[in-house]
Amino acid sequence: MSTTELLKGAAELFPDEVVTSAHVRHLDLPFGAGRFALITLDNGFDHTKPTTFGPASLANLNTAIDQVEKEAAAGEIVGVGITGKPFIFAVGADLKGVELLKEHKDALAIGKGGHEVFKRLSGIAVPTFAYYNGAAMGGGVEVGLHCKYRTVSKALPAFSLPEVFLGLVPGWGGCTILPNLIGADKAVSVIIENSLNQNKQLKGQQVFDLGIADAIFEGADFLEQSLIWTAQVLKGDVEVERPVIDRGEAWDQAVAKGRFIADSKVHGAAPAAYRALDIIAAAKNGDLQQGYDAEDVALADLIMGGELRAGIYAFNLVQKRGKRPAGAPDKSLARPVTKVGVVGAGLMASQLALLFLRRLEVPVVLTDIDQERVDKGVGYVHAEIEKLLGKGRINQDKANRLKALVTGVLDKAEGFSDADFIIEAVFEEIGVKQQVFAEVEAVAPAHAILATNTSSLSVSEMASKLKNPERVVGFHFFNPVAILPLLEIVRGEATDDASLATAFAVAKKLKKTAVLVKDAPAFVVNRILTRFMGEIQNVIDEGTPVEVAEKAVEPLGLPMSPLVLLELVGPAIGLHVSETLNRAFPERFTVSPNLAAVVKAGKRGFYVYDSGKPELDPEVAALLKQGDVVLTEEQVRERVLDAVAQEIGLMLDEGVVAEAQDIDLCLITGAGWPFHLGGITPYLDREGVSERVNGKKFLAPGLASVPA
Repeated sequence: MSTTELLKGAAELFPDEVVTSAHVRHLDLPFGAGRFALITLDNGFDHTKPTTFGPASLANLNTAIDQVEKEAAAGEIVGVGITGKPFIFAVGADLKGVELLKEHKDALAIGKGGHEVFKRLSGIAVPTFAYYNGAAMGGGVEVGLHCKYRTVSKALPAFSLPEVFLGLVPGWGGCTILPNLIGADKAVSVIIENSLNQNKQLKGQQVFDLGIADAIFEGADFLEQSLIWTAQVLKGDVEVERPVIDRGEAWDQAVAKGRFIADSKVHGAAPAAYRALDIIAAAKNGDLQQGYDAEDVALADLIMGGELRAGIYAFNLVQKRGKRPAGAPDKSLARPVTKVGVVGAGLMASQLALLFLRRLEVPVVLTDIDQERVDKGVGYVHAEIEKLLGKGRINQDKANRLKALVTGVLDKAEGFSDADFIIEAVFEEIGVKQQVFAEVEAVAPAHAILATNTSSLSVSEMASKLKNPERVVGFHFFNPVAILPLLEIVRGEATDDASLATAFAVAKKLKKTAVLVKDAPAFVVNRILTRFMGEIQNVIDEGTPVEVAEKAVEPLGLPMSPLVLLELVGPAIGLHVSETLNRAFPERFTVSPNLAAVVKAGKRGFYVYDSGKPELDPEVAALLKQGDVVLTEEQVRERVLDAVAQEIGLMLDEGVVAEAQDIDLCLITGAGWPFHLGGITPYLDREGVSERVNGKKFLAPGLASVPA
């Protein structure tokens, strides 16, 4: 079957493809180097819209290559270049179409179609050049790898092969060409390590330093400088030298390093990284076509697997649902926020003050019970601003301006009388918070929003003694505040639409992923994690060894084990949340006596790290009182997953969030739950847990699975 026929058949499976054009224009290179053909990838006038490759887009590129191939054969051109529209080179395959594929043969056709088009670039009779002028990801990177030479813009903001992050492999040449270009070790870093590190992006300078690009130029005149460099290469005035690739033991060590990274991140639970490493390992012999064939098969297998569907589902949650929160009120109701007050000046309050200051750039005032605490909080913010200045993230003028905007006072009346948004971050005890809000209400303007960063307490109860409870809203951040995107926005029983709309507007300016949550105990993330952790603690209390309980959930590929997570959260906080939920739901949430003993002893976790890896602290081991019921890893895993599935089902029945998608969005953005799981509900559906526990799946067929 010809490339044209292959792509024509595949195009019928992508009815909603945003088609990328491939325009060919001709120009005369400097220094009399000759006539040159430049292919520009473009999909419209909106320069913020990503350029992608579906079957029709690949067909357009194929047609452009037909033209320049004939011109090269006829001696009419001396070279061919490919670039993108302003700010965007190309960002890979059209995932909207990929997720709709139902047959393995159709998935195989997509892989073969991309290869057949891209590899033609390396077969043209004249040298080919890729000019990475803007964002390049996935297939956008790979189309450039098939060219003989590459340049990159210093202004390029994002460059990656993110496929493993989504549950695929770089399947249009990435796994095969990249290690043969820059060596296996660097290729493993780009394909495996960066992908599994929350899809880390490379900047233009890093692309050049890795040897992926042969030259780097400023963004302002990038294409002009690239064409001058091209002319110099074609005339022989510039010779591109590339290092000799070590195809011996170093190659094998790089693959072994990649397997170690994959094991530490997904624990064998997700196949994509391992399939990519198999192809990289085989690419050691330099046989490109063998590598392309292996990429085709791996790509098709993974497209038809659950991991990719869950990965695309997770991607859509973050990129679409996360930006248009379900249930959010009309944004026109939001009030302007020109000054922010923060009650408290401890670490969490100081982190909040810094975030509001950086994102809103309005006056921020902290208060606390004594001057020492206030000064420490303001000092923390100033120190963080100095760090940003030292890293070149802001200039001196902005640093001075931000420092001037943050102040601290003891008198709430002095600090909050003209504040529009006041958030408390004080001790997690309902009486304390009620007292704080009463004091704030007495001095704050009538329009001011009163927000609480509570992690588990009732927002409605907190507001119940106020004259105007309608302006109280839950604004629950996750630690570390600067890193985790989630913001659970909690609507109390009395919260009005204007207060809620203002909260969502502020969340957007803070660049947070906001999810509307009902005022229910521990809201979403903490409730699910506490049930999850509670079952782990229960089986340990009953007699299962700690290492067995921990290892049981490794197949989920979570970012850290349950007890390491507990250490990060803090055992005292974990105990407090479990006590809160035990009071609300005593039939399902227990309070572990062993955890209580650990907290009472002042231990900060279950482990010590003297050997460089986590080992059970002997002092903690001495505290543990266990029964004689010992479960296997499989039994522990089933029990934990059943508990989580039950809790999610109950939360949806209670209307804690609008849909199961919001549960997954919260876990991905607030707890670092893996993309390859799609959160939690696709995994529970795929493993049969949802139906076993609740009698039905959480998600409709095709939402995070192969369409029926």
